[in-house]
Amino acid sequence: MDCITLVSFIFSKLQFTSEQSKNRHITFKQFKLMGIKMKKLALIAAALTLGACSFSDTEQDNTLKATQVLSASATSDPALALEVKQAMASSWHSYEQYAWGADVLLPLSKGSFNWYDESLGISPYDAYSSLMVMGLTEEAKRIEEYALSMDWDKDVYVQVFEVNIRILGGLLSMYEYTQNPDILAKAKDFADRLLPAFNSPTGIPYHSVNLQTGETAGNKGEGKGNVINVAQAATYLFEFGILSYYTQDPRYYQAAKGATKAIYQRRSSIGLPGEIINVETGEWEGTPWHHIQAGVDAYYEYMYKSWMIFPDPEIKAIWDESIKGINKYLIDDYKGQRYFTIVDMNDGEILKRSVSLYDAFFPAILAVSGDIESAEKTQHTWHDLWNKYDLLPTRYHYGEDRVEYADSYLNPEIVESAYYLNQITGKEEYLDMIRTYWQDMNACCRNDVAFHSVEDVRTKKEKDYLATYFFAETLKYFYIAFAGEQEFDFNNHVFNTEAHTFKKSSFDPIKAGKYLGFAK
Repeated sequence: MDCITLVSFIFSKLQFTSEQSKNRHITFKQFKLMGIKMKKLALIAAALTLGACSFSDTEQDNTLKATQVLSASATSDPALALEVKQAMASSWHSYEQYAWGADVLLPLSKGSFNWYDESLGISPYDAYSSLMVMGLTEEAKRIEEYALSMDWDKDVYVQVFEVNIRILGGLLSMYEYTQNPDILAKAKDFADRLLPAFNSPTGIPYHSVNLQTGETAGNKGEGKGNVINVAQAATYLFEFGILSYYTQDPRYYQAAKGATKAIYQRRSSIGLPGEIINVETGEWEGTPWHHIQAGVDAYYEYMYKSWMIFPDPEIKAIWDESIKGINKYLIDDYKGQRYFTIVDMNDGEILKRSVSLYDAFFPAILAVSGDIESAEKTQHTWHDLWNKYDLLPTRYHYGEDRVEYADSYLNPEIVESAYYLNQITGKEEYLDMIRTYWQDMNACCRNDVAFHSVEDVRTKKEKDYLATYFFAETLKYFYIAFAGEQEFDFNNHVFNTEAHTFKKSSFDPIKAGKYLGFAK
């Protein structure tokens, strides 16, 4: 029995109060901070155990303690890790053969697809960090050379949100791995071409921006682009913060923070934002829906994840207040399952008992922020839905037990959350879930080129498309889950919403305050 397992065993035998027992898989540091009547017994037992194992407990800045998660002896499956690595190598080689330089691989027709009139090479930027994590360095090196050859002076309108998480996130992760200043220069050049989108009356970015002219518009240059969803409005803290840190230029983070605050400041009287906002008037438009689904999701994700590496107290305060509203109004314990549902932003009344597969990211955020009980309940709900179809449909109406949108693009979110829970709790059941997801995905969606999407999870009808995030996220989460903490240190990494990897140890919290401009 290793040190962490033994300490966890000691803790499990202690009698906690009902409030303290909500999270049975607490870390030693968290344990020390609790006012527990039996703390003397616990500290003596744990100290003796840890002393015998030569455990070093280095105290960190108090503002960062909540972001430190001690893995509870998570298990691994090296054979499946190798299988995933081989699948990544094979699928990527197919992309190189049939779609190199294009945005998307079409695996069934052995062709390619571009998001815009001109390719941005989105798949390579998305694949890079996964290739590095898996040790496929030759393939990754080819992407570095591709990135260095890219000229961003393109007369093309790009979706600010989408290219931020994929291209800017990918370039920043590339710099994290290489420390090549030319890569950082490419990232800065790209971000500088996105910044004009934030020149709205509210500071919330327009939908799209022309990389060459800086003009703003709607999708592919059509319309004004002044009406966007919350995720498009405020999912920039993480990448823009990292760029500010690397360049020591606070402009990027401050633009992102301004957009996040603009959404937060427009929340309703009960503390909930809407779904669709006009970036020029600052008024909510459309239905009064609020939820954590696609269109809102990463707004919340980035509050907490950016704070994990950049301890901006203002952002942490926004998160603390926001999660209260989520827990008060969005939780719907329905027929023995826990859902986060769709409510009216003004009164919190349930408008529709419906979820999307993108929501499955939330157990990961709940877990890493300390709410293990709710994370586990929600993950089991998602797992039951998976077992119903052997994949997750894009949208499911749980109030009526029916599929609303039946397609699936092999999304990563359910794998991501199971991975977090396995690492944080050490429970084998979450690795078993991931084994199920891997087996089912291979059974339905593997082909002689790579993997493919499905048009209907009930029939498994094939769809000729391989989303870029399959390389960035889905395969990465499968690999690191099976490889285990010996191969990938969960505790020292934070992922952007596209699963691009960054080490916490790369960022000094004191310097961050200066470089990002939030230090007083």
